[in-house]
Amino acid sequence: MSSERRFSFGQRVAVAMVPRLTALILTLIGLTLRFEVIAEEGAVPATPPAKGIFCFWHRCTLPCGWYFRKFRCSILISQSFDGELITRTLGLLGYNAVRGSSSRGGASGLLALRAVLVKGDPVVFTADGPRGPIYQTKIGPVKLAQMTGEEMGCFYLLPQRAWIMRSWDEFLIPKPFSRVAVSWARAVPAPGAGDSPEMLEAKRQELNHALERARARAEAHFSR
Repeated sequence: MSSERRFSFGQRVAVAMVPRLTALILTLIGLTLRFEVIAEEGAVPATPPAKGIFCFWHRCTLPCGWYFRKFRCSILISQSFDGELITRTLGLLGYNAVRGSSSRGGASGLLALRAVLVKGDPVVFTADGPRGPIYQTKIGPVKLAQMTGEEMGCFYLLPQRAWIMRSWDEFLIPKPFSRVAVSWARAVPAPGAGDSPEMLEAKRQELNHALERARARAEAHFSR
């Protein structure tokens, strides 16, 4: 209730209705999707129950939200109104939300995610979200890996048939009965506890390359 007081009447109505409707639509579509797991050499696709840090690009949030619901993941979500809608929608699918962002509340968000990892549960990052630019990972996953020593799993989900939104991330909405490639790249090891900012940046770039390899493999999977 405390979060809702920040919102206008129209926003409170949306918070009450949109997550339920979105979760229902995603469930109806998700039940028709056919997932095909692929992986580059040396990559190990995760299966539930899993633990650790996992990263993906923001545009494939919807297929990821359905596919990984059984993993019982925690995800860092912004404290904005849009974040409230996402939090409630994902909560209906079995996810736990940690509220924060890279610009406001980010440090507390990472500490909360560390507590989740200490319990042995998985956490996930939309690596380029919530505002992009597209296909450019933020430093948050790298800092969390440094704090915990956990490696960073990298994946990308691509529907063969999807509606593509006119948004910064070209957001994907899978079409019913579509095949979906679940593409895994090799996990990225955590940086050292005493690594310099320059070394953390190099690790961020390594994570970015891994995510892009997963995306390229998914796109090649449907272009054959």
